[in-house]
Amino acid sequence: MNEHNIDLRTARAEKPSKIVAARFQALQTFTLERPNVLNALDDEMCRTLAATLPGVARNPDVYIVALLSSHPKAFCAGGDVRALSAAAKDDIEVAKTCLRNEYSLNWLLECFSKPTVSFINGLCMGSGAGLVAFNTHRVAGENFKWAMPETKIGLFPDVGVARVLAKMPWPIGVYLGLTGRMIGRADALWLGIVTHCISSAHFPGILDKLKDAEPIDPMLDGLHEVQEPGDLQADKGHILEHFSEPTLSGIFRSLSKAEAKGCDWARKALADLAKCSPLSLAITIRHIQSALSFDIRQTLIEDYRLAVRCIADHDFHEGVRALLIDKDGNPAWKLKRYDDSMATVVDEYFAPLPDGELELPTRSEMQAARV
Repeated sequence: MNEHNIDLRTARAEKPSKIVAARFQALQTFTLERPNVLNALDDEMCRTLAATLPGVARNPDVYIVALLSSHPKAFCAGGDVRALSAAAKDDIEVAKTCLRNEYSLNWLLECFSKPTVSFINGLCMGSGAGLVAFNTHRVAGENFKWAMPETKIGLFPDVGVARVLAKMPWPIGVYLGLTGRMIGRADALWLGIVTHCISSAHFPGILDKLKDAEPIDPMLDGLHEVQEPGDLQADKGHILEHFSEPTLSGIFRSLSKAEAKGCDWARKALADLAKCSPLSLAITIRHIQSALSFDIRQTLIEDYRLAVRCIADHDFHEGVRALLIDKDGNPAWKLKRYDDSMATVVDEYFAPLPDGELELPTRSEMQAARV
């Protein structure tokens, strides 16, 4: 067992936590430690990171930050939406504070001034995707799986990831955001979600060298494993044909026509969309389209506006119930199917919040604060 693993195990024993911060010479690590819920990110974990990162940024002895998982099958399976739903039902202001804390952390990670590398070998979804999306280096192990499946629980791709989806070759991000399709590391590399594909067997050795501040770029480049085209790339033609439609109605019409002609891909896409909240689908496509002209800060501000309204409405709580609590897989959505008359409801979600928007410092202010 190498020195890093010995030290990390000691740190866990001395400070049991949902997220363990440990320092190894020039390396600062944060290890997600909620194995029973696949490292679902909750408010305590967000606050731990947000409180620690500024000091790390100002420490001249720290070269790099690494985000790790103690779970063999998951980096982070998403946000703790069960806790968020319960909090929203009990006290909406508490739930809104949780949202502000998470989105502020996403902005902090985007503005963070030191190299940050995430080692992802397993599920990375929802809030987990937001945790790593703004790292300078994102390393995918052989078991890497990525998805933003929020439309299936009455939400939308948040944590700044709508901007990530908008930057993908159009309209692949729209397709991924609407369907919540899971992809592997070859497609994630193609889309820029990860920067390197490296076997997890190399992770301990990389960490050991980072302790001595060995430059990360040549190290990762030298270990990177070239990938064959992934399944998503094979579906690019179908995605372009159907999801290039500028409206949700247009996408459904295009897919339905193809299904009627016997297209199995269109049939499966429609089946995926049928599992989602129609309102969430309408919010998602508009949000990704908006993010085309947004930066990360603007995207997070709109994330908060939308999420505040989602947690106060029916579909989010019903989605959490059906998929995560009762697990009957049969959510009773507020609006049964999408049609263009839903536009007025969607407009209300995007309207400014009467009680105040998410306040985030500008990038210049973050830089001046030395974070």
